[in-house]
Amino acid sequence: MELYYLIAVSVVSVITFIVYLVDKIKAKIGGFRVPEAALLTLSVLGGATGGLLAMGFCRHKTKHWYFFLVNLASLFLHAGIYLLLIIK
Repeated sequence: MELYYLIAVSVVSVITFIVYLVDKIKAKIGGFRVPEAALLTLSVLGGATGGLLAMGFCRHKTKHWYFFLVNLASLFLHAGIYLLLIIK
């Protein structure tokens, strides 16, 4: 069970990183942007690691304090869920 959870969170994190990266590229060249609510939702659904990595590597959404807060809180939430699955 915990392995499936870890795989799911990893997949969502990779997707989140890619979506943040695409949004950053769109921000530079113009065009349709990914809504902030979609980025934050991906982070809450398990993509916090990807969101934080994208914020660091791509320097995207770093001026918005709530992105860091939501990603960090989501990271702790999902780490806690994983720990609960391990010690069940």
